[in-house]
Amino acid sequence: MSFVEIKDLRVAYGKFQAVKGISFAIPKGEIFGFIGPNGAGKSSTIKVLATLLKPTSGSASIAGVDVVKDPQKIRRLIGYVPDFFGVYQDLSVREYLHFFAAAYDIPRAKRERLVADALALTDLAEKIDAPVDGLSRGMKQRLSLARVLLHDPELLLLDEPASGLDPRARIEMRELLKELGRLGKTILISSHILHELAQLCSRIGIIEQGRMMAEGTVEELFRRIDLTRISHVQLVAPPDNYLELIRAVPGVLGAELQADRVAIRSRDGELAVEDLHDALVRIGLRMRMFQPEALDMETAFMKLTEGKTA
Repeated sequence: MSFVEIKDLRVAYGKFQAVKGISFAIPKGEIFGFIGPNGAGKSSTIKVLATLLKPTSGSASIAGVDVVKDPQKIRRLIGYVPDFFGVYQDLSVREYLHFFAAAYDIPRAKRERLVADALALTDLAEKIDAPVDGLSRGMKQRLSLARVLLHDPELLLLDEPASGLDPRARIEMRELLKELGRLGKTILISSHILHELAQLCSRIGIIEQGRMMAEGTVEELFRRIDLTRISHVQLVAPPDNYLELIRAVPGVLGAELQADRVAIRSRDGELAVEDLHDALVRIGLRMRMFQPEALDMETAFMKLTEGKTA
């Protein structure tokens, strides 16, 4: 049984249907990316898992516990970071975390150590006496993660955690989430920053107009839409017929000379970059450089959806 299971989930606000019968599962220890435009139904789905919103129909469970039938038990299992920080005037970072440690019923004797550990993990230890209102947005997002880690939840629900962050803060957030994944946390993260989720997540679900348009690993999604990849190769003293030799490799769609290199176009589902490299070696070509371009998650998103919101 998967750690998170959603079956035919529907969420309606009056006559407006935000989520229209989606189903997916997340194994324990996986980082699952939830991609979709604003209004697609991502936040509504996450709020159901966080016990903040009751589903109109369908079911959702975490570790076999139904989110509607036993919300108190669910709240012990999860750490929820919404897409806004909230207002905590006149609190220091220390006071903020001790307040939430008390809310989680963590014994007073353990709070100091847990606060220190959470701040060390999120690289905020030097800010322990800083006012919360004076932190940058990136630091506030890391503080939100420190807050939900205090009670050591098994599942992290992160709703647009990189929204509004500058490039450095986004990189710091991504590395922090990778570390949490290495620590064995199960993570559901929603975002519209597609290329970052592609680097971070084990699997990705693409949602639009309240419906799941596609789900799978990044590689599976690329195979589904039949994307092609360009690999740039610099050759050492190639024979005169080298372009013909490259074009004859099964899975190669084309090869063109571009300045000091050859651009080889291949279909990723038919010819992996490792197999392309081996094929070039087998036909006797010596390479100074072999550089495949990264597949573009933005292109995958546009091809798998219709560009609409609910």
